[in-house]
Amino acid sequence: MDNQELERQEWRDSREVVSFDDEPLILVDSDDREVGFLDKAAAHVGKGTLHRAFSLFVFNTKGELLLQQRAPGKRLWPGFWSNTCCSHPRRGETIDSAIHRRLREELGLACPLEFLFKFEYQAQFDAEGAEHELCWVYAGRSNDAPTVNVNEISGLRYIAPDALDAEMAANPGAFTPWFKIEWARIRRDHAHVFVPQSTG
Repeated sequence: MDNQELERQEWRDSREVVSFDDEPLILVDSDDREVGFLDKAAAHVGKGTLHRAFSLFVFNTKGELLLQQRAPGKRLWPGFWSNTCCSHPRRGETIDSAIHRRLREELGLACPLEFLFKFEYQAQFDAEGAEHELCWVYAGRSNDAPTVNVNEISGLRYIAPDALDAEMAANPGAFTPWFKIEWARIRRDHAHVFVPQSTG
């Protein structure tokens, strides 16, 4: 699937509510050891409390990345463009279960996901809210048509790596801070994830 096919398809969407302010997130130290739990809203207050998270990058066989624009109702970075899917494992949930759950909840997609790296970052959105995450980063491939959860996503498009580099350089403020960090490292260290694949 590419942007032309996205535009041609009848817009399929889901209105399932999949994010909750009181969902318990996993607090960790800088070595990713669990140290407790805190509800999602509280974990993002002030400078944020370090918690476990993940970012997914799903490419089509052309090597184009599926970008999402965050829904306007998001507390942090609403309307910003970001990678395919981001979220958190919940208390008692493995990271592997969480990444596949969230990809299905937000985009109706299922595909193998390869672990690339994890890193810690802190990003301040405003005086009242921030992200402070130990984030696991994964990449996968899918040509399937997404089913967009409109509570989470307001826009969707595919973009080639070189075009994304140019957009980020020209308008860095349009993209989420974690996405920019992750994309730079993927471009530098993990080029295999966006190499075009033969469809036979």
